Amino acid sequence: MSAAHRPATPCFRSAAVEAQLAEVAARIDDPALRRLFVQCYPNTLDTTVRHTPDDGGGQPDTFVVTGDIHALWLRDSAAQVWPYLPLLRQDDALRRMVAGLVRRHARCLLLDPYANAFNDGPGHSEWASDQTDMRPELHERKWELDSPCYAIRLAHGYWRASGDTSPFDAEWLAAMRAVLATLRQQQRKHDRGPYRFRRLTAWQSDTLPCDGWGNPLRPVGLIASMFRPSDDACVLPFLVPSNCFAVVALRQLAELVDALYREPGFAAECRALADEVDAAIRRHAIVRHPVHGEVFAFEVDGFGNALFMDDGNVPSLLSLPYLGYVAADDPVYRATRALALSHDNPWYFSDEARGLAGIGSPHTLAPMVWPMSLIMRALTSTDDAEIADCLRMLQASDAGTGLMHESFDVHDPARFTRAWFAWANTLFGELVVRLAGERPHLLRRGG
Repeated sequence: MSAAHRPATPCFRSAAVEAQLAEVAARIDDPALRRLFVQCYPNTLDTTVRHTPDDGGGQPDTFVVTGDIHALWLRDSAAQVWPYLPLLRQDDALRRMVAGLVRRHARCLLLDPYANAFNDGPGHSEWASDQTDMRPELHERKWELDSPCYAIRLAHGYWRASGDTSPFDAEWLAAMRAVLATLRQQQRKHDRGPYRFRRLTAWQSDTLPCDGWGNPLRPVGLIASMFRPSDDACVLPFLVPSNCFAVVALRQLAELVDALYREPGFAAECRALADEVDAAIRRHAIVRHPVHGEVFAFEVDGFGNALFMDDGNVPSLLSLPYLGYVAADDPVYRATRALALSHDNPWYFSDEARGLAGIGSPHTLAPMVWPMSLIMRALTSTDDAEIADCLRMLQASDAGTGLMHESFDVHDPARFTRAWFAWANTLFGELVVRLAGERPHLLRRGG
């Protein structure tokens, strides 16, 4: 397959991103790694952004597709622009583009806080026949706890990076109230809540068991997530990485509300829920594994059942330090990391002859490794040798395209899924930019 090239006419161009691109690229000795960075880091801006500087009311609006699926996922879109936040004060056009996405997220959440993916206005979706409360503005309506958490993370990161408060109007606050109400509903303390989902499909993980309500749970303070960030149905309803992410996001939301609104009661509610979920994680989601000892389970149900695994998507157990829930040297995290990066994780695949290994997902089946899991392994590592090995494997995974993919066959990287997956591309760019600042020797030959 021939190498990809940046488009002659990008969807959005940022002078600050281009300057960062040139500066970091000049510090990379390996031509193949340099090419990979140059094509991946700006891929979101090059190929996925639909930006309107003025929506008719004097405000920016931004719609970001995932790549080969022309819909906006709350998770993906927030993650796709995240690596550009440090540059917002250098580029007002870039700042307004991200502000438009923060505003768009609020509109999406007000439309339906349970949905994961949205059309750009009323439009067609291949999932319009799903047995849930579908409407023309929705691309898909899978309840994934991480989706609103990503919207909060982006809003908080935007505010911290830019100092701009213009997206944080009454509409944004109303969207956050809807999010908090939804998270409380999905603690399922009194009933199952309003969310139900069924799809006519031969793919088991694409619909929910128990007539669309998901498997049984015992209310213990955790928040149910019917689907994982891979868009696969959860086996046990309390998805632990997403509950950890919710703790972080709720505390970020409380900080935003304290700083920008006269709503101390609402901020206190956010903190109280964060504390409750955090305590429930410590009580119900840290369990003993027969090999690795005390670890974070991937999913639990409140009855004492636990699923030991990790998935290549984010949030994952591997990503908990990256998302800000625990320190990288936390003993429970270290044990969990050892489990995730071993064959005690059923979704960890390796090929010793090729020198490739990483975490995959039921979403892409065996033996497909997600480059995102290799990037996250490097982003959460403090070991030069481990990070360098991740860079080597990432280079080996691109099948000559100069881009990241959703997954690749650990025995044959030329076999991959999703040739155009902007989140993985931009996340790789984030890794290289971080290494240029913190471990520049790893970008030099012999480093």
